[in-house]
Amino acid sequence: MSNNEKYMHIFEEIFEVEPSAMDDSFTFEQIDKWDSLTHLTLISELEEAFDIVFETHDILHFGSYMNGKKILKRYGVNFEG
Repeated sequence: MSNNEKYMHIFEEIFEVEPSAMDDSFTFEQIDKWDSLTHLTLISELEEAFDIVFETHDILHFGSYMNGKKILKRYGVNFEG
């Protein structure tokens, strides 16, 4: 499974959405289910899946599907290919 597939799968599972929902508008402001508890679950699942530990700053700014990819890239997660 590619990193892109892993990332998308985590969002699908946590937010119970189809892959087509993941776009620029998938943000915590737009998704009712994206509350503080769900946010922490998301962070935990991503840390486990990609074997990383987020800095507090990144946890606080992880507010959208697209921005999450940018943050993960800074931790060496490659989404190419």
